[in-house]
Amino acid sequence: MRSDPPYRRIGIIGAGRVARAMALALHDHTTDPLLVWGRDPARRDAMVAGIGHARAAHDLTAIASTCDLILVAVSDDAIPDLVGALAERLPAVAEPFILHLSGRSGAGLLTPLAQRGALTAAVHPAMTFTGDPVQEAARMVGARFVVTADTQAAIAAAQALVALLGGIMEQVEEAQRALYHAALCHAANHLVTLIAGARDALTAAGIAEPGALLGPLVRAALDNSLDRGMPALSGPLLRGDGDTIADHVAALSATSPHLLPAYRAMATATLDALERIGAQPATELRQVLASVP
Repeated sequence: MRSDPPYRRIGIIGAGRVARAMALALHDHTTDPLLVWGRDPARRDAMVAGIGHARAAHDLTAIASTCDLILVAVSDDAIPDLVGALAERLPAVAEPFILHLSGRSGAGLLTPLAQRGALTAAVHPAMTFTGDPVQEAARMVGARFVVTADTQAAIAAAQALVALLGGIMEQVEEAQRALYHAALCHAANHLVTLIAGARDALTAAGIAEPGALLGPLVRAALDNSLDRGMPALSGPLLRGDGDTIADHVAALSATSPHLLPAYRAMATATLDALERIGAQPATELRQVLASVP
């Protein structure tokens, strides 16, 4: 443990993937053992055992009354009730920094806690959590953490926490939080659907290792699109190659019909994007996409 931990005691509410990764990343930065509370005692105790410098909290009062940093790492829908219960237990003299880790919501959900004197913020680690807390704690170094907060003091507290984790802070206003989260989900979640569908089609085409085949192509496309946006596009839609698109539609219809709606939707969205940046209207390509083989 560090000789001068910045927090007296850290409390984590939740025992899921994000909670486990954050606990592992922060357990060395609290003087007293980190406190963990969760609705499922078995998951809570397993999380505590995996951290080391941590103890189980058997009720929210222990966290509310003893912690100067509290992380709320529960599902989006569970946050309001949890915040209400925590506010009821927060001592009037306490001024902890309390944050939730949801991407969807801003700091407004924490208003009952702010009214009790706490500093509050939404601090969202913009990364995926798949259940490997050691790997995920390491990935926080250099990751972006998107903060929404109402006061400069809360922003400063969030900045200090993000720096402690080795991350980089970005700020999003409360009113833009849903747009921010939609963008992340559109990129990360829909990318999984896209790649999984492409793997299915390659398997149907007889490719033994579809992931290995797709890897270099998709990684190059990802890097180029992150760098340049739509000007990174290549392929038959950009060239206006209607015969190739017709072949695609026919092949998918015959062998992978479940992929055809997504292919048509993405191709149409690509044509829309091209037209927004000045390309000529692709009426013939749209007709090919809409055709029934």
